[in-house]
Amino acid sequence: MPGLYARESRSISSMAHLRFFPQAVVGGSGAYLTADDGRRLLDFSASWGAASLGHSHPAIREAVDRALSDQAGASYLSTANEPCVLLAEKLLSLVPERARGRVWFGHSGSDANETVARMVVAATGRPRILAFEGAYHGGTVGSMGISGHPAQQGGRAEGLTLVPYPNSYAAGSPEAAKDAALARLQLLFATELPPGEVAAFFIEPIQSDGGMLLPPDGFFKAVEALCRKHGILIVSDEVKVGLGRSGRFNAFEQSGIEPDIIVFGKGLGGGLPISAVVGPEAVMNHAVAFSLQTVHGNPICAAAALAVLQTIERNRLAENAERTGGVLRESLDRLAARHRLIGDVRGRGLALGVELVEDRTSRKPASRQTALTVYRAFQLGLVLYYVGVRSNVLELTPPLTLTQAEAREGVAILDQALADVAAGRIDDAVLEDFAGW
Repeated sequence: MPGLYARESRSISSMAHLRFFPQAVVGGSGAYLTADDGRRLLDFSASWGAASLGHSHPAIREAVDRALSDQAGASYLSTANEPCVLLAEKLLSLVPERARGRVWFGHSGSDANETVARMVVAATGRPRILAFEGAYHGGTVGSMGISGHPAQQGGRAEGLTLVPYPNSYAAGSPEAAKDAALARLQLLFATELPPGEVAAFFIEPIQSDGGMLLPPDGFFKAVEALCRKHGILIVSDEVKVGLGRSGRFNAFEQSGIEPDIIVFGKGLGGGLPISAVVGPEAVMNHAVAFSLQTVHGNPICAAAALAVLQTIERNRLAENAERTGGVLRESLDRLAARHRLIGDVRGRGLALGVELVEDRTSRKPASRQTALTVYRAFQLGLVLYYVGVRSNVLELTPPLTLTQAEAREGVAILDQALADVAAGRIDDAVLEDFAGW
């Protein structure tokens, strides 16, 4: 994963031969982690969004304890189990009618996206897939094959075509970014890429690993119209930005579109490994036993995921993400007024990005300063990492339970970290032993 850096760890003996960012934790509660040296670290990453309810959330603990106290097997391959059925029913109730057919369960966003990529080609008979430059859809061979992030060394799938994700900051305005991206897509369809050969377009409602990029207003409505015209399925990868994080349950809702297939992962299990694909029956049921692993749909992870969904609804965490995210965004905007390193602040809800640049006119990426900022923030008690095709965007995906006071606390630490980096108080030598992507 990006941002996992290097340093020999002596605190965790089983990892003594690996090299990491100097972060080792022994526990956590709420929005805080406990480091192996006893420090409390405010967590603005939530393990890349996977710890959606924070750490040691009682609803997840209780659900897992109940599921383990009378365990309904370990799989859904040959036996239906109640937690898995209840979770499937819940997910079907939370997606648009267009996708409300069947549910597939896996372990991660990676295996889910890989399954969808194989499934849409097989079900439609069309050999091509569209995705975005900068997209990260997973780390398995199949999911890397439909990704567009330059840090991934795995080979692209033979039928993959990548198109630009609109970058409003780089283009100078949302309208310019939208027009350029749509023009490229339309040109492809008119020249190199027969749209009748395209099975599906994998979209990211917010492109997280590519730099926390927001689509301009109307962009995905235009993409949806093109896909409907040519019979191309729309697959919304909600793995990192969905499940309430954007301020809506599904991040695609903010673009006003209805995907055919929706992929969930990371925060679905609240820290336990589970993913889900929800889509139309004609696609999902096109073949028997198409993509199965032994502990897919196991009742323990399914129970945890159901508890996560119920907690998001009961505690109105999507609303909290919008409200607390607004406070966080305003605080970051104030930082941008004081720190020349900050070129742009963007995002929705509790999915925010801060792009660091060496010069605001040229917008040259400040990759070294970004790594130093993350390092210094960790020293000061704040956990966050960085993303982007130039490794210069601080990514903020804290727990959905984050309070406004915690948001302000984290920004204050980030303020100090940026000031220390700008003043040259952090020795570049600390970067020698680690590197993000």
